[in-house]
Amino acid sequence: MDKQPDSSLRTLLSSPSPHKNTVKSEFNFQKTNAHSNLGKHEKSSIEIVWNTAPAPYTTQAKDILHEIKTQNVVSTVSCGCELNLQQINFRTRNSEYNPSRFHGVVMRMREPRCTALIFRTGKIICTGARTVKDSNLGARKFCRILQKLGYKVKFTEFKIQNVIATVDLRFPIRLENLNQIHGQFSSYEPELFPGLIYRMVKPRMVLLIFVNGKVVFTGAKSQTDITECLETIYPILQSFRKN
Repeated sequence: MDKQPDSSLRTLLSSPSPHKNTVKSEFNFQKTNAHSNLGKHEKSSIEIVWNTAPAPYTTQAKDILHEIKTQNVVSTVSCGCELNLQQINFRTRNSEYNPSRFHGVVMRMREPRCTALIFRTGKIICTGARTVKDSNLGARKFCRILQKLGYKVKFTEFKIQNVIATVDLRFPIRLENLNQIHGQFSSYEPELFPGLIYRMVKPRMVLLIFVNGKVVFTGAKSQTDITECLETIYPILQSFRKN
């Protein structure tokens, strides 16, 4: 009667544990992966594991990229001739000229919705457009208006100077900790300005980061710069997310 429990206990202890085997296999996997002595079968299994593993930031970053909103595009263009600003103000609509306040003509356009700052030297600054295409079209229309007034206008040296965009990351950020660790790139003085100023090196841009997760991009030359900047800064801001 007493020998039967002992024999069953011995068989239970001698039988291999399933948890022990899994731990051993994981150890062997790490060991062989470190020395890269893998067979064909082991390599294929490893590739499957890595391909099916979810990336923590990539999926969310791609979703955020679609929510970037361009707020303003600033461009410059040269007419190639000197302009009489007072004459332009008298002969055009939707224009203002007050030399005591500003040394240029302010001309507005409805389609595309933008504003031009026209100077005597023939330089035009086009601002207020929402896309690069609209900014280019608006600058061409302003030059066409001056051409109809009798000036020998040439559309030259068009260049995008600044693209301003915003995005909402949908999570709060610990700005104090971000400023402490990235102090060489950032400045944060909540008594003067509620946002953190972050200066990106590549691409060369300036970001205004707020505690509620909203970010303002400024200093970009194209939409590609904003996308590249967001892909770079998103994992950093994710690591400083408030719980």
